[in-house]
Amino acid sequence: MNKIIAPSILSANFAKLGDEVRSVLDAGADWIHFDVMDNHYVPNLTIGPMVCKSLREFGIKDFIDVHLMVEPVDGLVKMFANAGADLISFHPNATANVSETINKIKDLGCQAGIAINPGEEVTVAEQHLEDIDLVLLMSVNPGFGGQKFIDAVLAKISYMRKLIDKIPNEVRLEVDGGINPENISVVSEAGADTFVLGSAIFNTDDYSNTISTLRSNIT
Repeated sequence: MNKIIAPSILSANFAKLGDEVRSVLDAGADWIHFDVMDNHYVPNLTIGPMVCKSLREFGIKDFIDVHLMVEPVDGLVKMFANAGADLISFHPNATANVSETINKIKDLGCQAGIAINPGEEVTVAEQHLEDIDLVLLMSVNPGFGGQKFIDAVLAKISYMRKLIDKIPNEVRLEVDGGINPENISVVSEAGADTFVLGSAIFNTDDYSNTISTLRSNIT
């Protein structure tokens, strides 16, 4: 499976977000990642569907990967789907019925993902593996960018990789939190194929060089 670099706009310059997103895509990024936080499920408040819609209206046609760190999720699922999201991931404990939320996402024309925090077991993702398109393993505790990668998550990545490889359908294994050019090779070797990076890309002066280095380190 091809490796996906998905910059998180949480670390972008919001005063010129459209230009930032276009620049990082032109520099070789594959997806754009949205970290959606509600100051309820997690202790931070970030962006909503209007930002997604505005990027589509700005002319961004590339894949938009939305991670909902909100509770409840179903209302925002519909809003982000209508705003132009391609994939929507959610946390199982933020919905009353995981299967219904997965079906809702798919009925709205989006791919569906399940997100798992560092201290949580992967049991729910394992139970729904044949119904989803992506497993998102958080390698920091969600809430704020710029945190250090939690090394204990590597074993969870390897375990989930083995499970995914046993099923017939294609499921991506995404990792988000503390990834940088120095550790992305280890994360890739553990089994990840989709990498979310925020400050490690947007805080650099040359997006093309940074993304080229990241790709070189996961080849």
